[in-house]
Amino acid sequence: MTSAPLRTRLAPTPSGLLHPGNGLSFIMTWAVARAKNGHVVLRIDDLDKARTRKPFVEDIFRTLEWLGLDYDEGPTGVDHFFSHWSQHTRLDYYQHFLQQLRQQGQVFACTCSRKQIQALSPDGSYPGTCLTRELGFDAPQTAWRILPPEPGQSVEVNKWREGQQTATLQGIDAFVVRQKNGFPAYQLASLADDEHFRINFIVRGADLWASTLSQLYLAGLLGVARFQHSVFWHHELLKGTDGEKLSKSKGAGSLQAWREAGASPAVLFRKASVALGLAERAENPEELVEMLIKSTRLS
Repeated sequence: MTSAPLRTRLAPTPSGLLHPGNGLSFIMTWAVARAKNGHVVLRIDDLDKARTRKPFVEDIFRTLEWLGLDYDEGPTGVDHFFSHWSQHTRLDYYQHFLQQLRQQGQVFACTCSRKQIQALSPDGSYPGTCLTRELGFDAPQTAWRILPPEPGQSVEVNKWREGQQTATLQGIDAFVVRQKNGFPAYQLASLADDEHFRINFIVRGADLWASTLSQLYLAGLLGVARFQHSVFWHHELLKGTDGEKLSKSKGAGSLQAWREAGASPAVLFRKASVALGLAERAENPEELVEMLIKSTRLS
């Protein structure tokens, strides 16, 4: 664990109702923070205006209340979020990082559509079409992509419970850092927000390993040392009876439906106990933190 006081975040996206996998991740992030006397930030990632809905933001607050999870910093409700905590209130901050990348010559302009990329690269990886075209950065409908890592390049990842490890950047291509609409892309905004809120402990699903590598690469280019030294935990995903991960895109049942049916969140705390490697099974937030403190599984 980092020597600095632990600071972590709950970072849901209000593009749909939260599902059990979101709830499990919330619980585990919160439990480790509370067991380590850490600081929890509620950060709602709403850059995608087209998919953000007020009821989905409301669902985040309802879910945290139902789970019994508190936080130390963040919006107190829907209106407070949109007026003071939305990512759209930090656009100038993101722009600072984008301009730094441009000035350092670490991005290139790209006009490729997803359809064009798919036609040239069935696996969706960027085929390098605009890499040497030297297109104008400020032209309409132009995205900015990061220059890809050198062959064999690697980053250091500080894994929770496992320590420092070297990870190759193979498979990390020229990802988008600024969208065609001028807004920052996910990888840039997420990294910038973690720096803004001084986050040093990040809990993610195993499916976001590539995002962690992309952001560590980006942090190296931008000189964001705090992120490079952060501790990461990529937990196993909560899966349905078909073996597929539960997600909005897969049509997973919502936690709102659980609440409306009068269900208890105890099953999620039991699953969190298993994921955290605890011998006993907690039924609520207080039990989970107490068990975690008493266990040998906190370091």
